[in-house]
Amino acid sequence: MKLSRVGARLLAVATTFVPVVVLACDGCFGPIEEHASKHVRVVKRMQPGALDASYGPTRPLQWGQLNVLHTLQQRILYGSLLTRQNQSDTHGWLSGHIKEANYGADWGDYVSFVASMKRTAEDLKVDLLLVDSGDLHDGTGLSDSTTPNGEISNEIFVQQTGYDLLTLGNHELYASEVAYQTFNNFSRAWGDKYLTSNVEIMNPDTQEWEHIGKTHKYFTTKHGLRIMAFGVLFDFTANTNASRITKAADMIKQDWFQQAVHHPKPIDVFVVLGHNSARPGRQASTLKTVYSAIREAHPDTPIQIFGGHSHMRDFVVYDQSSTAFESGRYCESLGWFSMSGFNSSNSGFTGPLNPKGVPNPNRTAVVANPVNPTPIDKRSKQKTSPFLYSRRYLDWNRLTFDYHAPGSQFLHNDILSRPNFISSPSSSSNSSSQLKQLGAQISSSITSYRHQLGLGKVYGCTPQTFWVTGAPFMAPNSMYTFLADAMAHQILNPKRAKVPRVHISNTGMARFDLHKGPFTMDDSYITSPFPSLVVYIPEVPWEMARGVLERMNKKGAGQGRRVEYNTTSVGDPKGKREFGVWQGEECVNPPIEQFGAMGKRMVLGKRVEIMGGAGG
Repeated sequence: MKLSRVGARLLAVATTFVPVVVLACDGCFGPIEEHASKHVRVVKRMQPGALDASYGPTRPLQWGQLNVLHTLQQRILYGSLLTRQNQSDTHGWLSGHIKEANYGADWGDYVSFVASMKRTAEDLKVDLLLVDSGDLHDGTGLSDSTTPNGEISNEIFVQQTGYDLLTLGNHELYASEVAYQTFNNFSRAWGDKYLTSNVEIMNPDTQEWEHIGKTHKYFTTKHGLRIMAFGVLFDFTANTNASRITKAADMIKQDWFQQAVHHPKPIDVFVVLGHNSARPGRQASTLKTVYSAIREAHPDTPIQIFGGHSHMRDFVVYDQSSTAFESGRYCESLGWFSMSGFNSSNSGFTGPLNPKGVPNPNRTAVVANPVNPTPIDKRSKQKTSPFLYSRRYLDWNRLTFDYHAPGSQFLHNDILSRPNFISSPSSSSNSSSQLKQLGAQISSSITSYRHQLGLGKVYGCTPQTFWVTGAPFMAPNSMYTFLADAMAHQILNPKRAKVPRVHISNTGMARFDLHKGPFTMDDSYITSPFPSLVVYIPEVPWEMARGVLERMNKKGAGQGRRVEYNTTSVGDPKGKREFGVWQGEECVNPPIEQFGAMGKRMVLGKRVEIMGGAGG
């Protein structure tokens, strides 16, 4: 995040000169690629050095008529019983969490898992949709160390060809070069599956505004469900000026939306995916606005929402036939959603009412008492819905993938003898082997890219794990305690080394935990992936400086004013990322003696200096 997006809490450190302490790596060991030869594996999957999960799931999934696998970025729908796998906010974590055992699978493992799940859906004669809610950038070295950001990670992502619906996130819109990369390459790779209902970009060829993807999609699943889908971003305002976002309240009034909602052909279910919090009222979510507009025209048609952005596992009931599902973040979890209740009187579904041999959805959507019930809320409580639901959040590791898709994570021939292996009668052994081989090839390509980018290069040693949210703010093992100490040791101008100084940063500068072990180039992006603006104001009287932190925390980011540097001209696909500083209401443009943007890591000797703000 730019410094102009100030976090909820700010961190200030008043310092005098303290000698810099350099940590050596003697006796400090952690999973890095240089140690790959020491990790002997039965099956060469995941990334070298990644840790195996120590435990896995114990219950099978409930398969419905419509099923969805949901990622941020990624989702899946199967059959007439609705099942979905959903994942959100991958933020470039396609290598998996190499230092965290329970999230160690990589994108190749995931591709093999999805291929197996789709074969299962075919056998059950239900629909499985794969859907994604956006945010592919700003998170790891695999996505952020290239120019432009995402050049390699996007290519890896699209090798998962099974997506049915996708949308973008706010992290596709901060930098013009990334926005145009999304427009010119990513959206065109997915065609009419990529939905950006309220996001447009200035086409440099025509000098006209046009949607980055499609506004909506009407389609029929293999088993007859007729779906109308939208992809809606929250009312984002910090986007590059080469793009523009229409507020949801205005979008629902546009002709195209009204025509889609009143489509002449039958609609069995509306699917609204968005980089937008599933829960109304959280982080400026606008999904309730879209839901209400659809419900006015279709009082009984199910509306299924797949959200993102808040980095949470969440589930919300809007009414008895409408729920919202959110699947987490950073390839830590994969969302599974399933739904049944479609029949010949309310849909075109041609599959079974309940797939045989597997558990089925068995929960109704119970409407909580709204504080200020609308006519729609009151009407929904008077109805009896036929729909039943289930949801699960699957930890992103190979034990989980192999439990729910037996044999998907193994390459050798003895998988048929495993006790829990269930063959897929509709698929040949050759196609099964080819699909698993594709996943293995993706895993191998990720390893090669990591080596090419130098992401395993070691710069130092982290003596213990420091947590962003896993420890109390400013506790000894808090990331912010560590950063405050680190900033106190930095001297940018030796001539002023003995002058007391104050460092102020937003808590968003720390994007993720710093795990014990070797500190690598990849870790520098994981902990702080954003370009940052460092602003230096000399000779500020202490009486003024001492009150800055309190005033900024009280006023919040919304009270600031963004000043853009290196701003991109509209229509320039090669423009630089915008950077900004916040000016308080009583700040009269103080002299800025030096500032600079860090687009790359600053390496001093064997240490990486991570500077500036992050978040979002």
